Amino acid sequence: LSEEKARKIDRVVTVACGTSYYSGLVGKFFIEHLARLRVEVDYGSEYRYRDPIIDDRTAVLAITQSGETVDTLAAMEEARDKGALLWSIVNAIGSQAMRIADGYITMNAGPEIGVASTKAFTASIVDQYLLALYLAQQRGIWTPDHEQRVQDAARLPDLVGRTLERSAQVEELAGLLHHYTNFLYLGRGINYPIALEGALKLKEISYIHAEGYPAGEMKHGPIALIDESMPVLAIALKDTVYDKMISQIEQAKARNAVVIAVATDGDSFIASKADHVLYVPETPELLSPVIAVLPLQMLAYYVAVRRGADVDQPRNLAKSVTVE
Repeated sequence: LSEEKARKIDRVVTVACGTSYYSGLVGKFFIEHLARLRVEVDYGSEYRYRDPIIDDRTAVLAITQSGETVDTLAAMEEARDKGALLWSIVNAIGSQAMRIADGYITMNAGPEIGVASTKAFTASIVDQYLLALYLAQQRGIWTPDHEQRVQDAARLPDLVGRTLERSAQVEELAGLLHHYTNFLYLGRGINYPIALEGALKLKEISYIHAEGYPAGEMKHGPIALIDESMPVLAIALKDTVYDKMISQIEQAKARNAVVIAVATDGDSFIASKADHVLYVPETPELLSPVIAVLPLQMLAYYVAVRRGADVDQPRNLAKSVTVE
């Protein structure tokens, strides 16, 4: 990507399906904050049905683990026909989404055996972070803050490892929760998409109904559902929306919900508000989704195991959706 092309771009449109769509929602924060480009995120399955406004100043970014998701490929073709610059983030080397793009990033996550995507989700988030930094560099807006963001990314392997070491705590919690039939996942800001992804994972592999929702919208409907039979999982890290999330936890507790909080190490206050706390290492806010999603993935796994579900091959699902 030349500096000239990078500076010509005035908008990025991300198209994806399922878990990759939620990854794109996280990536929107990266690209807007670090590269100062407007970003829209669309479902690949809906994109081409509304005659989208695209031109040669638009970069369309497709995210697909398999590179063969039919709706995402159709969205890419729509974008190409309208003259957009076409990019893809893929895991499967040599896939269609990789071949038809003007430029691509390979996740290099290795084969993902289970149908429900986990490591490809994490990899595609980090890829978008790096893409945002590269766009900032090519667009001539690099600052010392961007340099710090590179250093932040270098800490991720250690932070991920420390989080995964806590699996025993998540497994124990799954033993207390596996009998519930409905869950509400709440997040705000950059971790709202993680609430969506956490709920999706629980649905996919444990067959429990779960809904992800922006925490600030809870009073606009979902709060009517909350009682002692619906656990509420809140992502409440020590970040710019922490106080807002504490308020949502208090609202859920006032309605007798069992509250599970994903919180930052050292936050003893939240233990007085939530029934259960899953702690994660302190992480730079912009990269916190990479860490916050891990206990949610593990929780879905252990709940599914306790319920006797096939974790790798959930019913009715395929690894790559190649038909409409």
